Parts: sequence; structure tokens; C-alpha cells
Amino acid sequence: MAAAVLLLAAAAPAYASGGADKGPVGVGVIGEGLKVKEVRATLNGWYPGARAETFLVRGGKRVQTVGSWKATESVEYGGHKFEIIAWPVNKSYRHGDRICSRFEHRSERPCVTIQR
Repeated sequence: MAAAVLLLAAAAPAYASGGADKGPVGVGVIGEGLKVKEVRATLNGWYPGARAETFLVRGGKRVQTVGSWKATESVEYGGHKFEIIAWPVNKSYRHGDRICSRFEHRSERPCVTIQR
């Protein structure tokens, strides 16, 4: 799953770009500096219409929604089936902020830390 998230997110090695997964749930962030351009959430497996959201965690607490609840698109790539959804963001965040994703009916919540 990590390879799929990094491939989909085209993650650069620095700043606001990166990816993380927790079990079958993943989050990918695309950006420059501290500015996030897009956030993507993925779910390994075939769950058409699965719903996801992304949110900002600061100081260990959820402080705002980054991408509201939205249904995923089913994708198959290299023989792997997964669900994906993307939100355009175009917003700057603080060093140390965390952007997390979650899916309905799942307990996993992976996060990416925004860093200088």
C-alpha cells in the first residue's frame, strides 16, 4: 500500500509532500514548502463508494476539516485494487501540523506531518 500511495501522491522527499499508511488506509499530501496543494486518501481493497474525510491535527487535537466526507473512486493499478479520493487544498500550514485521513467504519487514521 505504501508504494501505491507514494506513486499516486508523487511524493517529493521534503516539505509538505509525503505519504503514510496504517493498515489498509493511506493518506498522501502533495505540496511545496509548507503549502499543501492536494490531499489524497486511499483504502486498500475494493469498496465502491467508501466515504473518507481528511482533517488537521495540531498539538494532538483535531482542529479543522481539510477535506469533508466524500465518496471514493475504485481504481485498479498493477493488479492491486483500491479506493481513492482527492481534495484540492491550496493552503499553507504550520511546521508540525499533521494531516490525517479516515474512512467510515474503519478505525485506522494515518497522518502526514508537515515539515519545513
